[in-house]
Amino acid sequence: MEIKIVGHRGCRDIEPENTLLGIKKAMELGVDAVEIDVHLSKDNELVVIHDPSVDRTTNGKGLVKDMSLKELKKLDAGKGEKIPTLEEVIELIDGKIVLVIELKAEGTEKKVVEFINKNKLKNVIVISFFHQLVKNVKELDKDIKTGVLFSANPIDPVQLAENAGAEYVFPHYKWVDKDFVDKCHKKGIKVSAWNIDTLEELKDFLKLGVQTIGSNRPDILIKYYNKGKLE
Repeated sequence: MEIKIVGHRGCRDIEPENTLLGIKKAMELGVDAVEIDVHLSKDNELVVIHDPSVDRTTNGKGLVKDMSLKELKKLDAGKGEKIPTLEEVIELIDGKIVLVIELKAEGTEKKVVEFINKNKLKNVIVISFFHQLVKNVKELDKDIKTGVLFSANPIDPVQLAENAGAEYVFPHYKWVDKDFVDKCHKKGIKVSAWNIDTLEELKDFLKLGVQTIGSNRPDILIKYYNKGKLE
């Protein structure tokens, strides 16, 4: 079975996370998809950044929601990169790979659905740790593919997906075993595990039957894949 490789926040351990530079690098490496995170700025623009504040990933300080797009664009997100908008990411990807959009805050779901529909995007999956937001996306547009994120070992991962109307579960890879995958597949739920960054972790993971693997070092996984060892 072919396993798809997802660049996490572009390719976080190679280039600055959630930047156009990082996404471009991931595409050059040959990923099947990239995962990004979105927040809303003070003036209601969809911006691509992981944390609720700009402190960790830029040279600025403050909450994203308290800053306008113009203010956010003045910050350095690493190597001279700016915080991109979702629109800029879409323009860069140009439908060539799948885009996985993680909702990082309440209120982002309606704006993201409107954006997807306005731009007639097809190769998109919307995910979140906030499962209610995932459910809200599905209620706003049943045709948008969605997934529930979690970093734990739930009693019933299938139920989490079904409660939110999602087609995917996005668990941390350490919680995934053959029984986990089989339970999901039996109910038609796809498994996208995150984040495997070494060959040692990957080799123990290959036979589980997951659909996708996220990585901060997609170059390592892709190099191994290109050698014909992912079977």
